[in-house]
Amino acid sequence: MTDDNEDLQETQATVQQTEKSAPSDRATAGPFDEAEANPVRPYIDLGGVKILPREGLNLRLEVEEKTKRIVAVGLDYADSTLQVQPFAAPRSEGLWHETREQIRSQVSQQGGRVEERNGPFGPELLAEVPASAAEGGTRIARFVGVDGPRWFLRGVIGGAGASDPGKAEQIEDLFRSIVVVRGASPMPPRDLIPLSMPTTPGS
Repeated sequence: MTDDNEDLQETQATVQQTEKSAPSDRATAGPFDEAEANPVRPYIDLGGVKILPREGLNLRLEVEEKTKRIVAVGLDYADSTLQVQPFAAPRSEGLWHETREQIRSQVSQQGGRVEERNGPFGPELLAEVPASAAEGGTRIARFVGVDGPRWFLRGVIGGAGASDPGKAEQIEDLFRSIVVVRGASPMPPRDLIPLSMPTTPGS
């Protein structure tokens, strides 16, 4: 009987690991799939994601030195930072549950502390990680993630948005407004959806 219970627990854990994790209103309130986005809005096109411009928003592209490819989009807004990365995902399975476990392990290995809590996008991680040698001390970061149709969007929130509820709402709204462009090309799950230099409508 014990073996049966253990098998059942393992099966339930596996199911939870592969379930999609997203707000119930994701399709109407974001983050959006390209098919759900408003076609007349003036998005900044970065390939794998589109960003809605707003006053006070600064955009940075994070480039991998060795390969020169863009690996993340950095957004500075409302005294906060938001780093986003879009990944390919299976049609019927999510990546966020598995990814959280990987982040938790990485933070622990760096000597940081991490706590899981329920946020506006579902489960998220609040981490206290050692800052760089130049900065000293620790810094707070929120790891958020949303599983969409055939994609997964990961965000890392720093600055005021990681600890100030008012600023958090503003940076969460920015994350909600992002459009993920998965494209039709076959891609292995967990591969970064290619990002590119920005283009705006009419440019």
